[in-house]
Amino acid sequence: MEVLCLPRLPRVAVCGGTHGNELSGVYLVRELLKAKKQALKEEKEEKPLSVLMVLGNPKAVQLCRRYVDTDLNRCFTHAILNCPLSDRPPYEMIRSRDLNALLGPKGTRESVDLVCDLHNTTANMGLCFIAYSDCDWICLHIFKYLQMQLPDVPMRYIHFDVSNKESYSLDSVGKHGFAMEIGPQPHGVVRSNIYTAMKLGVQHMMDWIHFFNSGTIFEGGLVEVFTMVKNIDYPRDSETRNITAAIHPQLQDRDFCLLHPGDPLFQTFSGETLSYKGKEPLYPFFINECAYYEKGIALSLARKRRVIIPAIRVQTEEEQQANEENFASEEED
Repeated sequence: MEVLCLPRLPRVAVCGGTHGNELSGVYLVRELLKAKKQALKEEKEEKPLSVLMVLGNPKAVQLCRRYVDTDLNRCFTHAILNCPLSDRPPYEMIRSRDLNALLGPKGTRESVDLVCDLHNTTANMGLCFIAYSDCDWICLHIFKYLQMQLPDVPMRYIHFDVSNKESYSLDSVGKHGFAMEIGPQPHGVVRSNIYTAMKLGVQHMMDWIHFFNSGTIFEGGLVEVFTMVKNIDYPRDSETRNITAAIHPQLQDRDFCLLHPGDPLFQTFSGETLSYKGKEPLYPFFINECAYYEKGIALSLARKRRVIIPAIRVQTEEEQQANEENFASEEED
């Protein structure tokens, strides 16, 4: 069996409250911070792994709002992180630079090895990994491990193919990263079942990292990946731009159930059914997500395929040293 050797993951960040009204991550990070303080007091913290617990947008958390001035989770492109600031910049522009300094800088060797950013959705999506890569073997192996450990939790891996565009969210600051998105949960509310699923997901993720760093070989296999194709907006009045329909009752809460051409998509406020006019069956998700009304998104559509992931193990110290020397010589060239 051929095994791919990958660098150790000594520095990990778990972030919550990037959106201040998505409360499972807020309360989980607070609990993790309390547990870390207690471990430090009792001198029980494990030294080989450094775990940062971060509240992404503390001002928005305090207000229990998605953001203060602008969506923090769209503020992590190099252009935004490095552009000159105005005299009165949006709070989230300043905060994104603070987080980039803490967890990054983005795209450098100094950035943390893995960022897991915790989110909630009002859509009926279960537990989802959202990542920019469909070939990041670390993220895909963690997902595969969580599927085995939490067989009763609906779980999907969503690939946002940004192609020539740059990734823009907090998890993109790390060498590896993903958002852990769990729902349904109303914004500004915490539900114990959703919080518990998130807590277990983070615990199993940390277990996987410990196993990986300790030399465990993880076998390869197949992982289903949902690659986002497009977003669909609500029907709108041409003059006022107000929406004129809601998600059809037969589609509501049916995230990841295949949507065929001709299936009911919207129901107008006058009672008319509007059908899906796409050319191919696709998988809907983020159906009727509360926070996406302002973004003009009623739902997203994805194609499903299977990705073969290789067996992996951590590099030995000798392999890692050789790798670093090769990297240094390439930089000099």
